Amino acid sequence: MSYVGPESQPPRPPRRFSGGPLTVTLAALVPTCLAGWLIYEATSGPGGSEPPRTLPASSQSESAQGPSADKPSPSASDKDDKTHQGDKGDEADDKASGKPSATKPPKSSGGPAASGPLKGKVVVIDPGHNPGNGKHTAEINRLVNIGTNRKACDTTGTSTNNGYSEAQFTLDVSRRLRTLLQKQGATVKFTQDGDRPWGPCVDERARIGNNAHADAVVSVHADGSAAGNRGFHVILPASVKSGSADTSKIVVPSRALGERVAGKFLSATGSAPSNYVGDGTGLDVRKDLGGLNLSTVPKVFIECGNMRDAKDEALLTNGTWRQKAARGISDGIVSFLRG
Repeated sequence: MSYVGPESQPPRPPRRFSGGPLTVTLAALVPTCLAGWLIYEATSGPGGSEPPRTLPASSQSESAQGPSADKPSPSASDKDDKTHQGDKGDEADDKASGKPSATKPPKSSGGPAASGPLKGKVVVIDPGHNPGNGKHTAEINRLVNIGTNRKACDTTGTSTNNGYSEAQFTLDVSRRLRTLLQKQGATVKFTQDGDRPWGPCVDERARIGNNAHADAVVSVHADGSAAGNRGFHVILPASVKSGSADTSKIVVPSRALGERVAGKFLSATGSAPSNYVGDGTGLDVRKDLGGLNLSTVPKVFIECGNMRDAKDEALLTNGTWRQKAARGISDGIVSFLRG
């Protein structure tokens, strides 16, 4: 806002000076003032006593990244921090559009973003399902070996009653999670980032974590249970040794990872542990999931809520809550990796 002074007074006529002692004095002062100004100019700026001014960090970030929120844009890789902050802008966009917002994948799906306490650590994030799975039913219905038996390559996942898919949810939370972990110095890899038409199959998802020699793997999901069933739960690998599956070395560290994630998720989101799985502990042990059976590194699944319950749906479709969910998972991973 600019401020303008009073305009009610008419301009006064200029005074005329007739010379005399005042004129002589002014003539003597001009060279002195000019010399002082030249000295000031020489000593100010980058090499002088007054450092150059810069925009505050927040202003620089905003101008470099462009508009925030979850709205897709051609250069989303330049907007990770702004896109995944989950601030009031997220919530405003959700309410304005009447539907959950979406993000586009960054150009790179991995790599450390900064030095920090997790520098040197590798975390694999596994966004459950794929938005394109529904168009590739033949491919995802193909059976693959999960050690204990053969199972479908992948599924389409569930959705809310209003059509917000689990695949959309898992990608959004996973991208937010990646940004948080990279700020801690971790190298983050994805099993898929909406950058392939379908899949990958559950056995390939496990191999991606194994081949990366990941220090921790988290598979992000949301459940599709009956209305009235609410809350989150973390799925841990059971002790399995059958065929190509051998979880003997990862059962203990995976439980430690799962317990940390469950505790931090509860703290960050305020959501209660599941009232229908895990007997109120928020933990569930299973041996029928290929992504866990075939893993050779610590790995857990998290079901962030029930998409088919109206109250949980209100959370899962809210950008601010999804940021809290990402924060909880990130805090759990950081706690596990730092001991």
